[in-house]
This record gives sequence, C-alpha cells and structure tokens, in this order.
Amino acid sequence: MGWHARLALHYECQPPARTVARFRHEGPLRILQSLYPEGEAVCHNVLVHPPSGLVAGDRLEIEVQVDPGAHGVVTTPGATRFYRSEGQTATQCARLRVAEGGRLEWLPMEALYYSGCLAENHLLLDLAAGAEALAWDVTALGLPASGQPFVSGELLQHLALEGVWLERARIAATDTRLMDGPLGLAGQRCMATLCLAAGQDLDRERRELALTLAHDVIEAHPLRTQAGVTSPHAQVVVVRVLAPLVEPAMDLLKAVRAAWRPALWGRAPHPPRVWAL
Repeated sequence: MGWHARLALHYECQPPARTVARFRHEGPLRILQSLYPEGEAVCHNVLVHPPSGLVAGDRLEIEVQVDPGAHGVVTTPGATRFYRSEGQTATQCARLRVAEGGRLEWLPMEALYYSGCLAENHLLLDLAAGAEALAWDVTALGLPASGQPFVSGELLQHLALEGVWLERARIAATDTRLMDGPLGLAGQRCMATLCLAAGQDLDRERRELALTLAHDVIEAHPLRTQAGVTSPHAQVVVVRVLAPLVEPAMDLLKAVRAAWRPALWGRAPHPPRVWAL
C-alpha cells in the first residue's frame, strides 16, 4: 500500500514582527526547529522525511500556509529520492498558499529519480494579491556520475501558479527524442526551474529588474549556454537551466536567489544553514 505522510505547516506573524511556524503531521514527515539567522521577521525551517525516499505507492502531501506579514523559508537536508517501482506510482504534492503581504521561499534540494521509478512531483502555488514567493524545482535523472543512468521509468512533473502559469512535463527514459534530442534535454540529466511568483502583476520596473539580474548571473556562469530567463506572464519570472549534474544547476539557482533577494525584497541572501553542512 505504500507509506502516506502529510504535513501542514503554518507561518503566522506575531507582534511586533516575528514569524512563527506551527505544524501538524501524520506519518514520517517533520519540520525541525525554527531558526532565525536573519532576525525574527524571517523563519527558516528544514523539512525532513525520515525514510529518505519514496517507493511504489508512497505519497507525501505537504501544505504550507503563510499569513499576512509572515515570511517563511523551507528547505530540505538532502535529495528527495524516488526509487524503482514494480508498478505503483510514488507521489509528492506540495501546495503553497500565501496571503496578502506574506512571502515564502520554497527551496528543497533536488528530486532524484532512480532508473525504473514511476513518479509524480507536483508543486502548486496559490498566492493572494500582494503575496510573493520564490520557489524552485530541481530534477535529477539517474546517477550518471555513479554509473547508474536513467534507462527506464517515467515521471510527471507539474509546476503551477494557480490560474496563471503551468509547466507540465512527462518524461520517459525510453523517449530518446526527448532525452537526447537537441529540442529536448540534449543529453543533459538535470533540469532546474526557479520562479519569482506574485499574486498580482509585478510592476514593469521590478519585473525588468528581476529579468536583468537573472540574465547577468547567467551570463557570468559556466552554464550560460544552457540557461535562460523569461517572463511568461506579468506575475511570473522564470529561470530554467539544463546541466549534466545537479551541482552546477543548483549553484546557478542559488546565485540568482542571492541577486534577487536584496534587490526585490530588501533582504540579504542568507542561505539556509543546512546548505553549509
């Protein structure tokens, strides 16, 4: 039947300006101690799945609610692993809701898809007017550096800002046109997406600034020919990158976040502490 786990994480703003995290869980899904490396206004949390991976029939359901004026940062200590399946799908679904004036950063480590997996990974953003979020998804197919390529299996990736923007990909290891063709993954085995999303249209000046900052980071990065930034809608700015491995793709996304945060939110980059471990 698989393991089913649920987590509801709630960020609220307490006077005068302290973000507090509360959570409820069912099954093996936890939030570690709240940290405040940049003051009480921003609450950092690490999401932990003790089994460390998903197999056939497993399902993780994550709901994050950010109240007005609150600012949460969520990351993970390591990759989310989707292991080989004998027939049932393993699913992770994260629904992120942010109220007016709230901010959320959803910054998990990569999702790692082992050869033979059957997987779905959903990231759904629901933002009120005046709310903003930074969210990324990093997909790694197989373990090519360890001699374990992605030669069988399928995954569905679904990224959406409700009613505004949708990216949906179905990847099959046997689809050689997609996996190796020049209009597909071109032989790369890591694809990563970072979005700046808002509950209403970003004003033109801020949107152009976000595009320019991301473009400058990309141009200075070794992956500059395999990355780009676009604004498919006035509420969204999206960075996409293809890479042979996770590390250079993640390095680029972290650099864009470090550029966006001070310029757009007036906050220093402050990477989560777990990234340094």
